[in-house]
Amino acid sequence: MKLAYSSKKISGYLLAFFLLFGIVTVASSTAQAQWGRDNDRYRRDRRDDRYRDRNNNYQVARQQGYSYGVNVGAADAQRGQSYEPQRSRYWRNATEGYNSSYGNKGQYKQIFRDAFEQGYREGFQRFASNRRGGRWDNRWPR
Repeated sequence: MKLAYSSKKISGYLLAFFLLFGIVTVASSTAQAQWGRDNDRYRRDRRDDRYRDRNNNYQVARQQGYSYGVNVGAADAQRGQSYEPQRSRYWRNATEGYNSSYGNKGQYKQIFRDAFEQGYREGFQRFASNRRGGRWDNRWPR
């Protein structure tokens, strides 16, 4: 009788142990699966941040190029020079404000030049229009 009682007690402990072991195993695998999903989300967010940073870096090129373009275009019009944005050293170099952390230098230069030409056109037209007494004749750029 004592032996039967002891074996029931031992089998009860074993059952409780394996039941507890199974619960712990399932819970840890669920936690690992969630960690993996969170980790993927973290990687995806970092990739998106790099993409945003790269766009922000090219935004620097747009701002720098446009600003220099407006100033140089207005100065050229004020001096009575012809419309020629490529004459400017800023257009030729196209590296004002560039930092190596911004990425591809060639792309930065292209974006800078496009923005420079837009700014140059607006600065040249604005000053040339003011010199003609505000008359706008839609002939710019020449």
